Amino acid sequence: MRRKPARRAIAAAVLSLALAGPVPARAADGDAEAAGAELVARNPPPLHFGPCPDAEALPDPVRCATLRVPLDYARPDGPRISLTVSRAPATGRGGAARQGALLYNPGGPGASGMAFPLYGALPAWEHLAAAYDLVGYAPRGVGRSDPLSCQDPAARAKAPTQAVPADPSPAYKGQRAAAARAYALGCARRAGSALPYYTTLNNVRDLYVLRAALGEAKLNFLGASYGTYLGAVYATLYPGHLRRMVFDSAVDPDPDRVWYRNNLDQGPGFERRWYDFRAWAARHHTTYGLGATPEAVLGAYERVRDALARSPAGGVVGTGELHAAFLQTAYYDDVWPDRARALAAYLRGDPGPLTEQAAPDPERAAAAENATAVYTAVLCNDAPWPADWETWDRDNSEVARRAPFETWANAFLNLPCASWPVRERQRPVDVGAGLPALPRTLIVAAERDGATPYPGALELQRRLGPSAALVTEAGAGHHGVAGGRNACVDRQVERYLLTGGTPRWRATCAPHPEPAPVSLDERAAGTRGNAPRALLPPVV
Repeated sequence: MRRKPARRAIAAAVLSLALAGPVPARAADGDAEAAGAELVARNPPPLHFGPCPDAEALPDPVRCATLRVPLDYARPDGPRISLTVSRAPATGRGGAARQGALLYNPGGPGASGMAFPLYGALPAWEHLAAAYDLVGYAPRGVGRSDPLSCQDPAARAKAPTQAVPADPSPAYKGQRAAAARAYALGCARRAGSALPYYTTLNNVRDLYVLRAALGEAKLNFLGASYGTYLGAVYATLYPGHLRRMVFDSAVDPDPDRVWYRNNLDQGPGFERRWYDFRAWAARHHTTYGLGATPEAVLGAYERVRDALARSPAGGVVGTGELHAAFLQTAYYDDVWPDRARALAAYLRGDPGPLTEQAAPDPERAAAAENATAVYTAVLCNDAPWPADWETWDRDNSEVARRAPFETWANAFLNLPCASWPVRERQRPVDVGAGLPALPRTLIVAAERDGATPYPGALELQRRLGPSAALVTEAGAGHHGVAGGRNACVDRQVERYLLTGGTPRWRATCAPHPEPAPVSLDERAAGTRGNAPRALLPPVV
């Protein structure tokens, strides 16, 4: 176990940080860390694949291993942590020649890709699984990879909770600011001296070492959401060790937007997608009876919200749980029928579907807390954040006037970064700066994506230069485009990974079909579609 500093010492450190003023940023990739990563990659630790532990729930032919990497790459011979890795060998089906390992990161930060090899059994992945070993892994701090925690998971499992008001009062803002400071202190208390080392740069170094440990001279990589930023930083730091890379639902890598302004940009993006869901429900008013206009559907949602504020559904679904469930409509349109059905059923006197969909799962509390902890640590460590509340209040108040649905909840989620107890934050990598000619890469993006707004894909393509092609799913907004939802996009991704071929610069695909409505008498049959979902940022 890591040695954890005493509570009093941490409190003193937080106080001195607040008094010291703005947090200094350190160089994006220090010489010592870069040299340490090169040293480890030249003599990578072995990977011994065997049956996966029961906790992973990964059947044959998936095999698992652990990779030992330095906690601090400036001290490659110092303390090490273990990353869990999963792999399914290339099937060779149809006589396909093996092209190496394809690694996957689903985003977050805070998501595990350990289940990725299972996608090889899905039709959309058949040809890729024939040519590539499908390799998943849990980044540092995630799952069983030396897991990070910032609070007792039981605190997250408490229900019902109240949603963040669209226009919070000064008193409420003060309470949430105090809670954010307490959460940051909890991260320091539980992680101890390891806290500064949960960063994108270390995630990239870990990926570099994992590539070498797999015996691959160059990386084949598919990253979704935050995984696109991870890939972009890797391409910038290790362009000579890159073969093929797909960026699915791209984060804006502009250093001036990482991460504070990127999160502000999500407010209008989520608002657009919240409108898209309501417009869809309105078009299916004959099925759901929620109203024939988006405004009428909003009124139906607010009636449910007001009722839950008085009497939580099933005793566990309050306005907080309602909001968390409906935030998913801004990410994934395949949940739209279930959410509309749940609203309609509640308004007709049946709270069962809403309780089923929105009630927190106590068995997932630890995983949810772990995801939140890693998300917070990486984003807070990665870049300087405003330390003064006045900046947060001004900027988020301005955005919330146009986009009330999620702006303040997102702000309070990230607010621990204002008082983060790590003195030296990273300075974000200037993605693409000084790059030699890269191998061809492929970006895929949905035009109305709320979590990673479309301008981020344009910025990433600009920074990666003429070697980067962009495929746009026009008029769509599902977060996570590739892998079974849009045949046009999938053809481009498959062609690229199998042959290296891309559109010359940009291509457009028609949107995938909108989901069909599900009547009150039908039950949704699990997750629709085959595409892997990028992780939703944790909701608190």
